[in-house]
Amino acid sequence: MDLQYRNKCEGIDWVRIPEILKTVGMSYHDADIHLKTFSASVSVVFVFDNEQLIGFGRAISDGLIQAAIYDVAVLPSYQGLGIGRQIIDRIVASLPGCNFILYAAPGKESFYKRLNFRRMKTGMALFVKQEIMTSRGFTE
Repeated sequence: MDLQYRNKCEGIDWVRIPEILKTVGMSYHDADIHLKTFSASVSVVFVFDNEQLIGFGRAISDGLIQAAIYDVAVLPSYQGLGIGRQIIDRIVASLPGCNFILYAAPGKESFYKRLNFRRMKTGMALFVKQEIMTSRGFTE
């Protein structure tokens, strides 16, 4: 295994992003949408093993106080090796002094808890596809 971490959107095969998100059971969009969302993010991390994209994550932020982490995904065959932790650690380190929020896929909360994230008591959401998010366990 020869892992490389990259923090730029150049040279990414954007078709792989929705493929990986689909593989891990997360929501996904067309490749061009992911190109736009990652390009508009203040912090991005892409992980490669011998030039094969195996994981990624991103954050949006004001750069000073608040940040939100999205789209953290690692191919199943690479999970449990600390790669997800590295993605989160690199994003957090890139935005010193910021508070971070995220929403985890149902069942993945323990991963983030091990990284010192805590469940919020006041979190609220307004989703475009509210019924789907409720059926998937994200909202009441």
